[in-house]
Amino acid sequence: MTISRRNLLKVGIAAGAALSIPSVLRAQTSPTTSQTVRMVIDNLTVFDPVVTTADATQTHAHAIYDTLFGVDSAFAPHPQMVGQWGVSDDRKTYTFELRDRLMWHDGTPVTAADCVASIRRWAQVAPGGQVLMKRAKDISKKDEKTFAVELKEPLGLLLDILAFQGPFIMREKDASFAPTEQVTANIGSGPFKFNHDLARPGSSFTYDRNEKYVPRHEAPDGLAGGKIVKVDRVIWDNGLYGDKQTAIAALQAGEIDFLLSLPVDLLPVLESDPNVVLEVLDRTGSDMILRLNCLQPPFNNVKARQALLHLVDQEAMMRAAYGDSKYTRTVTSMFGNETPISNDENTGWFKKGGDPEKAKQLLKEAGYAGEKVVILQPTDWGEASNASQFLAATLQKIGINAELAPSDWGGLVARRANKGTIENGGWSMFITTEPEAILGTVISDNTLPMNGEKGWFGWPQNEEYEALRAKWADLETLQERKALAREMQKIWWDYVPTVLLGQNVSPCAHRKTLTGLVGVPGVVPMWNMQKTEA
Repeated sequence: MTISRRNLLKVGIAAGAALSIPSVLRAQTSPTTSQTVRMVIDNLTVFDPVVTTADATQTHAHAIYDTLFGVDSAFAPHPQMVGQWGVSDDRKTYTFELRDRLMWHDGTPVTAADCVASIRRWAQVAPGGQVLMKRAKDISKKDEKTFAVELKEPLGLLLDILAFQGPFIMREKDASFAPTEQVTANIGSGPFKFNHDLARPGSSFTYDRNEKYVPRHEAPDGLAGGKIVKVDRVIWDNGLYGDKQTAIAALQAGEIDFLLSLPVDLLPVLESDPNVVLEVLDRTGSDMILRLNCLQPPFNNVKARQALLHLVDQEAMMRAAYGDSKYTRTVTSMFGNETPISNDENTGWFKKGGDPEKAKQLLKEAGYAGEKVVILQPTDWGEASNASQFLAATLQKIGINAELAPSDWGGLVARRANKGTIENGGWSMFITTEPEAILGTVISDNTLPMNGEKGWFGWPQNEEYEALRAKWADLETLQERKALAREMQKIWWDYVPTVLLGQNVSPCAHRKTLTGLVGVPGVVPMWNMQKTEA
């Protein structure tokens, strides 16, 4: 088998989009003045993006690590660390060559061996990676800058998989860790360096501009293009995350520059401040979901899960979480409201206000006998904390022995990995959000697989559904994907691994002096933004 020069220089994807290769690579130029941006984003407690999918960890990873490919604002893949790539005539072998001057923060060069190890570690837990490994014959280093992915059968979505929630590239010695063992070295090759000396867990983390980073020459677009850092330092203020009123006061006083999450009742205060801008960065929005533990009673019984599907009053839930807001709406498709594959298959369960009587009936049929139900409550995330309390009261009204387990988000992330019983520190349900844009990818989304204990927290398992999901990678047209999405959704709402609580599209707030923010779902890129004098 040979790879032609024509194919080696290909930079397109199945959709036919042309991807440009930079002819001139340049190091980042220094800002003319020293600039520091202070941001309140999320509570960062886990640093390894393989160990957890938490948004805070993903934002951290995008700052210090780099990726092989990145998606633009239309979710099309483009090379990032890759300089050029080719595919064999039989579509079974992809060859990737790294671009020049990629360096780790410790001063050593990035190699193909680092990429191979990072892909293999990520692929053990990421849904897209698991699809890749089922098709992979081998993933191997060819020389210091080149590696190849050899497939047993073609995988047309390979570049999409590598780009959309694909692997962050780590040093080979870090990528040798088990996917359940957290990497804490925080040494990447990305546009920012993690400042270990200034790390204050629970208070703040500091990121310095990586002066040796060589960005691509293309204009920034989503998570693709040139990651050009225009400030000297970013301080991630964890200490203000759980105190939104104090954070808003600090924003208005100019003590911080950016605040991601805003209480709806305080939006008018910020709207009237001439020095503050409200901006919707994720225009696709997020769906708030209730994830159920399918391994342990009572929700290992399908009728108990179906009971919750009928019980939830989405409008009331959204009011409890976000207040009376123009930024919320109901949602019934497992793929969200706005993705190309959203549909109404098997959504007859939805009823305005919910259906408590139907929920009681199903709970009785499930044989529920008063078992304790533990709701993990993130006390430092106001919207989810409020929704959790409302949920507990709703469950108690129909006779469920519901109990809140309060902790910060870091504690929730740690506990949700426990597959044991309630008596052994396990859990029954927790609330989180998922960007709608990711729900539409099917292959890359972490919450959509039903592959049991190999999958995401909650561990639903359904072989018929997984057989359908496996077909996704081979579909070529949107009509085919829409048809398959309907089949998948029929099974999904019969099984009920997740209960939808509503959709939210909300603004962040930042000082008028902070511009150039990149809008993408789920994360807050730190590059491209710039700070001007007041």
